[in-house]
Amino acid sequence: MLNLIAAASFFLLIHLAVSGTRVRDALVGRLGANAYMGLFSLVSVAGLVWLGFAFAGAREAIDGAPIWSMSAVTHGLQFLLQMVAVLFVVVGLATPNPTSVRQETVLDRPQSVQGVLRITRHPFLWGVALWALGHLLVNGDPASLILFGSMLALALFGTASIDAKRRRALGGKWDQFAAQTSNIPFLAVAQGRQRLDLGEIGAWRILAAVVVWIGLTLAHPFLFGVGVLY
Repeated sequence: MLNLIAAASFFLLIHLAVSGTRVRDALVGRLGANAYMGLFSLVSVAGLVWLGFAFAGAREAIDGAPIWSMSAVTHGLQFLLQMVAVLFVVVGLATPNPTSVRQETVLDRPQSVQGVLRITRHPFLWGVALWALGHLLVNGDPASLILFGSMLALALFGTASIDAKRRRALGGKWDQFAAQTSNIPFLAVAQGRQRLDLGEIGAWRILAAVVVWIGLTLAHPFLFGVGVLY
């Protein structure tokens, strides 16, 4: 379990204490943007691999009943949350977004706020947050609490971290974009700062998300040893 705690702490640390802070700015200034991105990507992959193996080892070592177990209600909620999570992730990755890596030039377009960005400027991270929350509902063992809890924290705090990083780098252009969008899904729409236009999302993005969701659902028992449909 200590190995899992260390892995989760490391993964959180490199993203929240380095990637979105002035530490990153200093490293980019010293190493250059390309070298920093390459090094950070390598460290992130290594941290993710460590986290995966540590989680598997911790679950095998745990002996005893979980803090809570899956019920019919939480199973249904988890199923729905994963649908929405995959939708946010896939559509978010397929939509030009100035919060994404090396896509800051989106702000130079006449209309930078389109599609899912009208709902939230961080669709990918909110997808990760919903994915983690859904898994927490049905996995009450300590190892799962550490893994999915850390992913939930990373996704939620990561949105604020990215906002701060973009504000430092882009100044007024970012402020204008942020004024038209919201971090929390649908908040800008509810406040009248943005209008909802589902047609802008694009049918092909939604179809791609559905295909990915079906694929993950069917492959889940083979990849992770746990069925989703039962």
